[in-house]
Amino acid sequence: MNQSLQKTDATAAERFVPIAALDSASIVEAYRRWAGVYDTVFGGISSKGRIRAVSMVNRLPGLDVLEVGVGTGLALPIYNRDKRITGIDLSKEMLRKARERTRRDGLSNVQALREMDAEATDFEDASFDTAVAMFVASVVPNPKRLLAEMRRLVRPGGNILIINHFAAAKGPRWWLERAMAPASRRLGWHPDFAMDGIFEPEDLPRIEAEAIPPFGLFTLVRLRT
Repeated sequence: MNQSLQKTDATAAERFVPIAALDSASIVEAYRRWAGVYDTVFGGISSKGRIRAVSMVNRLPGLDVLEVGVGTGLALPIYNRDKRITGIDLSKEMLRKARERTRRDGLSNVQALREMDAEATDFEDASFDTAVAMFVASVVPNPKRLLAEMRRLVRPGGNILIINHFAAAKGPRWWLERAMAPASRRLGWHPDFAMDGIFEPEDLPRIEAEAIPPFGLFTLVRLRT
């Protein structure tokens, strides 16, 4: 069930400042290592969230969709064929897998798969009806710059969808996430990534958030432009 996103507790937010900043070079290197096994290692655990996000895209109005961080293209076969999909990623190795999948599955609605920095694309303003970032927000060096770029690219009245793991506010998961944080450069993502690491307070009235079962490890967020 969708629910209004509540502002992150200030004390909790302070706890979740990432320890090790990511940069493009470390991200590219991490996903170069992961490309060959990504589907096997992460495909299963992220499948419910991916399916939920694409199902929402399919229900939303508008045909032009940007998938930010398309990776190996795991989500591409799930989109309705009337949706025109453009995918971007920083990893050429991951994009190679996505192109192979597109050819193998005959995904003629995939318009382009391009190697591109999601924080600074070369698309024109208002090029898409929907922009979706799946498991990307805690990977990019500057999440707020990512969101700003997605805003630029989505037409007025469109939608931005972000599905990601967001850090727990307390409990055993908080300790685990904090312990993993120093390894973030090698992991290629921030396990201690906070909700306010990407969203501004003024976003809250226009946001809906949905915890993805089981366990609510991932959260699907919809921001209307």
